[in-house]
This record gives sequence, structure tokens and C-alpha cells, in this order.
Amino acid sequence: MHIGVNLGFGRFDTSVSERDIVKGETELAVLSEPLGYDSIWAVEHHFTDYSFMPDNLQWLSYVAAKTERIGLGTGAVILPWNDPLRVAEKLLLLDNLSDGRAIFGMGRGVARVEFEGLRIPVGESRERIDEMVPMIIQALETGFIEGNGPYYAQPLRQLKPGPIRTFADRMYTVAGSEDSIIAAVKNRVSVMSFILRPVDKLIDTFDIYNKLWRETWDDEPQPICINANMYCHEDGDLAKARMYEYLGNFWHQNVEHYEFLGGHFASQKGYERYAEKAKSLRERGVEKAGQDYADAALSGTPEQLIAKLAWIQDILGQYELVVAPCFGGMPHAMAEESLRLFAEKVMPTARSAYDARVAAGEKAR
Repeated sequence: MHIGVNLGFGRFDTSVSERDIVKGETELAVLSEPLGYDSIWAVEHHFTDYSFMPDNLQWLSYVAAKTERIGLGTGAVILPWNDPLRVAEKLLLLDNLSDGRAIFGMGRGVARVEFEGLRIPVGESRERIDEMVPMIIQALETGFIEGNGPYYAQPLRQLKPGPIRTFADRMYTVAGSEDSIIAAVKNRVSVMSFILRPVDKLIDTFDIYNKLWRETWDDEPQPICINANMYCHEDGDLAKARMYEYLGNFWHQNVEHYEFLGGHFASQKGYERYAEKAKSLRERGVEKAGQDYADAALSGTPEQLIAKLAWIQDILGQYELVVAPCFGGMPHAMAEESLRLFAEKVMPTARSAYDARVAAGEKAR
């Protein structure tokens, strides 16, 4: 069972310096390898305290030099904010530096503040990503990049350093809409989901991906990769209280950063699904939606988390897990303690139970 760690680089308490946020998240990343985690992931975000990691590939190169075996994932490169040639070059360089440990996660982006600051029209995001994904995949597999679309008229060029092994089994797209699912299957890319609701409420979307993959290709889909906030403590009541406190902070930052209460999504090309979500959020209220978000998270004692991971496997079959250990102003020491406890008392049992069921023939749903 693949279990990774995602770092968000967010700041809730402005008395904590930006430098301390970057250093603290980096320390958690380097610690994850001796604790036994399989991968480290970093977001891409710009301009606000919600999250600041302007170049996750640059940061992963630093982490690569501090580690030996752990996978190095982008969670994700927001493609419309980047040039496809430069994305491919950076991934190939990271892969060469790390002896093939790079994992390519890609996303489309949502927040207006980021699109506007980077001077990219938000309404072009779907067309841009659809054009550049095949270009990047070709470059990662062959070492050559070319494009003749309206956004990226790229002359054929050979990239150096070139590929050292295939990326076919280590590419993910952040997907929640049917359009994103269709694009993922078309490009043979796995799906990563940042879960805002419990997985049993998301299964219809995941079923679309698995069904469409099996109809399109002659093999089985890669397991869905779910990304969830996590807090583990021996005291279950304390774990729940802390999760609600810090995840509540993060949820409110989320709503503000993405303007989820705004009406602009209705006129924003390619984001019609978000208009529906914004309407639902306004009707239900931020607090009720935040409750669903908290219920989707992994919080509790080691025993409670082992039971919840078994419940997730009951619903999804095979899946991959990436945990976010630090969010909403949670102190670094508290996040580290949780990450250590999860590694010591949850991962071994959860992996053993998961692997036994896979060995018995259980597949992705």
C-alpha cells in the first residue's frame, strides 16, 4: 500500500515567519523517509498565506539531495501557469538527479488571484491543459517535445538531460469533474483526489474513471490516490478536538482563497461545476460544509485510523493514500508527533491488512 505525505506550505498564524513555514515543511519532508513513507508531495500556490510554494520542482530537487529512496511528487504542477517545455525539462532534470524518483502530478488551478497574478486568463485553463498534457507526456517518454496548438506552438526540440525510465506509472492528475476524468483516461494518467467529503460520497466520480478506463484500455486502472488531512494522537477526544480546530482554520482559508461563496464561477468558462458547488455551499452554509470536510479527514487514535482506512478500502478496493500532516496553523512539533505516531502504529497494520486483501484478488472498484 502506497502511503505518501503532502506538504501545503500554508500560514494561518502571521506571527510565524514565512521562512519558518518553509523550513518546517521541509523538515517534515526529509523526516518522512526514515519514518517509512513512500513519497513526498508539494503543492503549487502563489501570492497568499493560504499556501506559498511557487516552484515545487525546485523544492523537490532540494529534498532529493537530502534523501535516497522516497518518491518526489508534484501535488500538483498547475499546468496553465507554466510552460510545457519548462515543465518537462524540470521533471527530467529532477528524475536524473534523483535516480528516477520523480512523480508527475498535474492540475488546472482555480483561484482568480493566482491566474490574474500570473497573467493567464482563467477561461483558457481547460484548453491550455488539454493542449499541453500530450506534449509533456511525449517529452517525458521520448526526450523530444513539439506542439502546433494555438497556445504552445513549440518547434521540435530534444530535451537534455533525457529520460532515464518511463513515467507511465507515475503520472497523476487532480480531478473532480467529469471533464477532468475523461482527460485523465484519454492520456492514461492516474487520478488524485483532494477529498472534501467522505469517500462514500465521492464514489460515483471514481466509478466513472474506473469504468471509462476499462472501456478505453485493455488493462486495469491505477488505484485512485486520495489526499486527506491527517492527525493522529493516542487520546481520541484530543485528536478530534485538534482536528476540528486546525482543519476549521484551513477550511475557512480555503473558502476565502478560492472565493467559493462568490458568484463569478457561473460566468467563468470551464468552471461550471464550481458554480454548482458555490451555490450548494451558500445554501448549506460554510459551517455544514466544513463539517463534511472534517468528516473526510483522518483523525483519531491509531486504532481508529486503522479502522477508517479499512472502511475506505471496503468502498474503493485498491487505493493509494497521501496524508497532509500540517494545516490551519498546526504547530510544527504537533504535526511531527502525529506523523511519527501514524508511521509507527498505523502504517504497518494498515499496510498488512491492505496487502492481504490485494493478494486475495481485490482490485480497484
